[in-house]
Amino acid sequence: MNCPYCGYADSKVIDSRDVNEGIRRRRQCLSCGSRFTTYERVLPASLFVIKKDERREEFSRGKLLTGIRKACEKRPLPTGAIDKLVDDIEAELYHLGKPEIPSAVIGDVVMERLKSLDYIAYIRFASVYREFTDITALKQEVDTLLSAEASQPASQLPLLPDDKLKELAKSHRRGRK
Repeated sequence: MNCPYCGYADSKVIDSRDVNEGIRRRRQCLSCGSRFTTYERVLPASLFVIKKDERREEFSRGKLLTGIRKACEKRPLPTGAIDKLVDDIEAELYHLGKPEIPSAVIGDVVMERLKSLDYIAYIRFASVYREFTDITALKQEVDTLLSAEASQPASQLPLLPDDKLKELAKSHRRGRK
């Protein structure tokens, strides 16, 4: 392991701990004495993603993490929630036991997990993943979430303030009569 500070190729392990299906190692450079942390994870057999255009691409945890981070940008989520979400999704994909998985399956798994984590992140991800072409499709998705908001987890912020939500519910009831 090269030292990130001086580039020296040798270091000693000071401490090792098991973390999230991997090992965290605290290291010290034998040249400059700087300390740094490395993480080791076991990589299961290769998993390939079948893209929409039928191309096959090796699964990239980094791409998954980037997409989810973009959707969750500036959201009030607990520290580590995104990494745990990606860990869980990756584990679920590998537990399927298939060497190839369609990108649509991955997208659906991500959307399902984001829906329970944060509605706004879910809508952001869905707008790109489902390629909403007009505001009507986006409105339908938000309406679906609003109708299900009664079962919203207590840790999630509402999509709309309570007064606006009550006003919409009243106008919706009037429209049905």
